[in-house]
Amino acid sequence: MKSGSVLLTILLGVVAFNVSAADFDGSKPLLCATVDAHTCDAGSTCIRSLPEDIGAPNFLSLDFAKKVIVGPARTSPMLTVNQTSNQIVMEGMELGYGWTLVVDSGDGSMTLMIVNSANAFVLFGNCTVR
Repeated sequence: MKSGSVLLTILLGVVAFNVSAADFDGSKPLLCATVDAHTCDAGSTCIRSLPEDIGAPNFLSLDFAKKVIVGPARTSPMLTVNQTSNQIVMEGMELGYGWTLVVDSGDGSMTLMIVNSANAFVLFGNCTVR
């Protein structure tokens, strides 16, 4: 799938272990693993698959101090980082796609959405302290 290959160059991901909620407050770097993916094209039903089936990386590193997300092929800047009492929301842009990555401050679960005007990729996963 042509749009799926773009994911190889866009950052995503997350893995969960026993850590405290304070570990997900943006003060420590995180390693995230993607575990579930959905590809959505305009006018059609979303298709569920594994992240690697759509070209998404299995792991991503979130470095809040440097404001970057590092994947196996690319590094993407976090253009905005906002924190509430229950989540951290990061946003950026790369290769004509906008992305939003949200990490739950309580358990480290994550959702990543990558979109353009024609399609969207939604990934779910978990993060742990790096």
